Formats: sequence, C-alpha cells, structure tokens
Amino acid sequence: MNSRLSRRQFAALTASAAFVAATGCAGFAQALNQPPAGFKALFNGQDLTGWRGGDTFDHRKYLAMDPAARAKQDAEWTADMRAHWSVQNGELVNDGHGKYATTVEDYGDFELLVDYKTVALADSGIYLRGVPQVQIWDFTEKAKFNLGADKGSGGLWNNSPGAPGKDPAVLADKAFGEWNSFRIVMVGSRVSVWLNGKQVVKHALMENYYDRKLPIPAKGPIELQTHGGEIRWRNVFIREIGQTEADRLLASHGEEGFQPVFNGRDFSGWEGPLDNYEIVNGAVRCKAGKGGTIFTKEQYADFSARLEFMVPSGANNGLAIRYPGKGDTAYEGMCELQVLAEDYEQVHKAKLDPRQVHGSVYGIIPAATGYQRPPGQWNFQEVTVKGSRIRVELNGNLILDGDVATVNQFMANSPHPGKNRTSGHFGFAGHNDPVSFRNIRIKKL
Repeated sequence: MNSRLSRRQFAALTASAAFVAATGCAGFAQALNQPPAGFKALFNGQDLTGWRGGDTFDHRKYLAMDPAARAKQDAEWTADMRAHWSVQNGELVNDGHGKYATTVEDYGDFELLVDYKTVALADSGIYLRGVPQVQIWDFTEKAKFNLGADKGSGGLWNNSPGAPGKDPAVLADKAFGEWNSFRIVMVGSRVSVWLNGKQVVKHALMENYYDRKLPIPAKGPIELQTHGGEIRWRNVFIREIGQTEADRLLASHGEEGFQPVFNGRDFSGWEGPLDNYEIVNGAVRCKAGKGGTIFTKEQYADFSARLEFMVPSGANNGLAIRYPGKGDTAYEGMCELQVLAEDYEQVHKAKLDPRQVHGSVYGIIPAATGYQRPPGQWNFQEVTVKGSRIRVELNGNLILDGDVATVNQFMANSPHPGKNRTSGHFGFAGHNDPVSFRNIRIKKL
C-alpha cells in the first residue's frame, strides 16, 4: 500500500491537527495561547493588550458617536473592565462582574476558537460583532431551566423563541472544573457553533438584538461577557474568512435541489436581446452601453435562486422575477430586484429612493444596505419567491423579507400592474453597465 499523502490529504491532516491543538478536542499538545496556522491570538496570555471595555450596546450607535464622546465612553468602560479582569498563569480571568472584555478591532466573517472554564451558577456568553450572544450556561442550575439552561451552552440565546439556533442541538457541556472549547464560524449573519467537538448550531441566522428589522452589522467586535460568576478564558484565536471561502461556505448549506440554468459557455436555454450580453470566464455579462432583459426559456412559480454577481463602481442591473417575456421588467413582471453598486449615489451624484437600493423590490419594498462587497468583488445572493413574498439574502445577511401583496404605495406613485403575477421567467435586466453573473442555480419550490 502506498503510504504517501497527497497534498490535499496533508493539508487536511495539518488543518485538523491545528484545530485539535487550538480547541483541546483531542490529545494533541499545543503551547498555551499560541495560535494554529492561519489564526491569530486575540489574547496574548500576558496582559489585556488589544482589549477594551464594552457593554450590551448597539455597535452602529457606537460608531456613530462623536469621536470625543466615544473616547470618553471607552475610557469609562475600560476602567471598569480592568477592575474585574486579570491574567493568571496565561488565563484571562473575570470575577463575574464588570464590563465585558471587547476587542479593539472589528471583524467581519471569521472562524473563532475559544476555550473557557466556569463555575456553578455562572452565566456568560460571547458577543459576535457586538451582538449577544453565543450562550454559556450552568446547565445544572434548575432555576434557569425555564430559560433553557438545561439544554446546554452554545445556542444563539437572543434569537426569537423557536427560531433556528435559539437552542443548541445537543447538550455538549463538560463538567465544572473542565475546560470547554468553542469553534464558531460566522459568515454574514449565518452562524455555526461547535462545542467540545459537537455541532450545536448549524448555519443559523443570528438576529440583531438591537433592531430585529435589520441584519447585524457587517463588522464589529468580539465580546466576552461577564455575568454572575468567575469565568476563565484561554486560547482565544481568530481567522478572518475571505470572499471566496465565504461564498463556498454559504453555498455548501441547503444546496440540495438547485439546478444550473446557465452553463457558462453559451446562452442555451435563454431568450431576449442576447447580443447585448457576453460570456466572460464562465460568467454572463451585460455589454457596456447595452441593456435589456434576457431571461430563461423556462418559467417559474415559487422558487429559490442562487447566484454570484459582480458590479463595477456605480453600476446598475436587476433580477427579473416572474417576467412575462416582454415589457418593462420592473412593472410588467412581478418585480425587478435591484442589482446596484452601493457607491451609486456617490458616483452619479444622485439621491436614491430607499426602494432603489441593492436588493430592493424596485419601487415597492426597500432593502437593508451596507452588506455588499466593494465593486470588483463577487457577491453571493439567494432569492426566494413564495406566493407574493420575497426574501433576499446577500452574503449571508437577510436584507429583505417582504410581501408585495401588502404594498399599496409605490415610488413616484407609479403602479406595478405585474406585481401579482404567479409565474414567469427569471432573468437579468441590464442598464448599460458591465455587471456579471455566474453560478446561477434555481430550485423549484
């Protein structure tokens, strides 16, 4: 038998060893607070460098504060935090009181590794991008069984009752006196959590505690919460996740049933002004100065679509939803979902209606902004159309969830006669800009 490992096998083995070393999930020796390959240490094992004080406070409001007021608030929180946090034998220790240990740096998509050890009656958690929280319980405290303590740690406790991720899938806590190890992967608002090697949350949308109508901020700090009892932390490591890996992770969940509708080589299965579009490196792209709506020959009633798109600076396009094959996409079809560079206003020196921004149901329902990647980078988007309801998830963030049937006020008072269509074609509504789309898949519902 050939005992040599391929490069892929060796990479997988070393990655696994690094994870085990960081989390303590198996007997692999690792120096305390020394990060595995690809990670950096948030806690250096010696002092509180890189940490400030924090609280349960909306990070958007924190960033919007006047710099002098924010500096004053930082100083107050940090003085309080340092009175209750210390470093002992390479462990970050909190006495159960005080403000939270909060990273000075903000993070977007990441993989976080954390070891913790706590005591009876303690209650803690980890804030992600400043939002509460991945819960840490005393799973034996009967007084909190009504809150879910008996289900164990690792759930997204501040999600709405019954929402995915609210409670951990399994009880994975170790007994008091033993170290527990978290692995947390966050892409957009999607969170997966492993506790002591067992997955307790799988790709759940983390709700924004401060405003549930908005996704959580695109970037924010990691916070280690304190709440009622001593807790110790060590091996706090983070690895930032780039665009390619983020898109792969998003596509790896719920992909069953999706079928390609564009082969990356030609326009087989498509109709419309195809001469106004071109195929470049496996992507369909609107030609500069050209436009019009191209669409699938097949029609769809209820469906989900997944795709990647890339917009140049200031560019404009759209997704045709239940398009009849002729007429103005935004009005004759059920809708046009905007595909728009987030710097459109600056580039064109134009003020947009909120119902014109990226992801919006054009002229009908506005989408949340601030979740698109910079021009020239690929974005991952999923659209679900069910009856008259439309959901848009951009880079793992739910930016729109609305029902067109309930809307009776339209931008510029322009009626949308097609908004009640129950089926139609899917396509792209070009507006003179070289916007690209690739990996286009649709699942009928």
